Amino acid sequence: MSLKGKRVLLTGHTGFMGSWLTTLLHARGAEVHGFALDPSTDPSLFERARVSRLLASDTRGDVRDAAAVLAAAAKVEPDLVLHLAAQPLVRLAYREPAATFATNVVGTAHVLDAVRATGRRMVVIVASSDKCYEPNAEGRPHRETDPLGGHEPYAASKAGTELVVAAYREAYFPTNKLSHHGIQLASVRAGNVVGGGDWAADRIVPDAARAAAAGRALVIRMPEAVRPWQHVLDAVGGYVALAERMLTDEAPAWCRGWNFGPDDGGVATVGDIVTRFNRSWPGAAHRVERDPTAPRETHLLRLDVSQTRDKLGWRPRWGWEEAIDRSAAWYRDAAGADAASACARDLAAWRVNVPGDAASVAGIS
Repeated sequence: MSLKGKRVLLTGHTGFMGSWLTTLLHARGAEVHGFALDPSTDPSLFERARVSRLLASDTRGDVRDAAAVLAAAAKVEPDLVLHLAAQPLVRLAYREPAATFATNVVGTAHVLDAVRATGRRMVVIVASSDKCYEPNAEGRPHRETDPLGGHEPYAASKAGTELVVAAYREAYFPTNKLSHHGIQLASVRAGNVVGGGDWAADRIVPDAARAAAAGRALVIRMPEAVRPWQHVLDAVGGYVALAERMLTDEAPAWCRGWNFGPDDGGVATVGDIVTRFNRSWPGAAHRVERDPTAPRETHLLRLDVSQTRDKLGWRPRWGWEEAIDRSAAWYRDAAGADAASACARDLAAWRVNVPGDAASVAGIS
């Protein structure tokens, strides 16, 4: 099913992933209504790419405010809810754990309460994270059925997000009564996302872009850390593919957690990422400085995406190398040019040669 004409309530639309998702939803013909705080970075992709012009409405509010979330859902009467609003940074979660839990866990409950109150049939997709899983000692790729857990505040908040989703699905939107209540509820767990327009602190690609633009060497702490890297369009494109499938086929099979990440060969170390970035940005350099006092982070993280590949038929379109190359090019070009045009260029390239997805991207540049 096309998203053309579908009313979408997108929380977190002013963020990095939310801005890219808004752009893709608009290109797919959706009527996008945003609910979020003001952009959290300066500069921000939302402002630089003029994302607001793609929205049917732009409401500023906090998911910790239950009444505001309820009012937004009641006003939009959505066919689809995509909940991306979150506190997304590991180090900030160490500094502000209670606020992180309030946003990521309680905020999710507020969104699902608002869904419950609408009395409408709809699809609801909650964005979680690959950090929601209990780390396993053998480093095996995480499957959707693995135990949830977290050894630091950010990871624990994402596991909490998943527990809230599971509780609402069992208590209020049970799949065995789907034909009665009509609420299809799924969660999506993306790997490490890169792409142009992310200006958050303590993320490797934005940090690399800032260092390269300033002519200084990037300092990295954990070059051996392994992550499942993917371009932001592969992540949000997967969310859209799942949403379209759920809108087309109302079935219990879609109401579950879904991993979105690279194919089996897509994992790479932080050192690999930085080395590739430096090749894509002449003059860029880095050095390693160990920090024994740094907050604890997972050293090895991989995702098993076989469920998404086999049941949804979704695969990433760009490997991590191309994701890094395109990210570096985006930051170089957008530094002195139009960020919206840079986004349109990447979206057009990402969609090329995709069967059944030849819709024009005109109007987003």
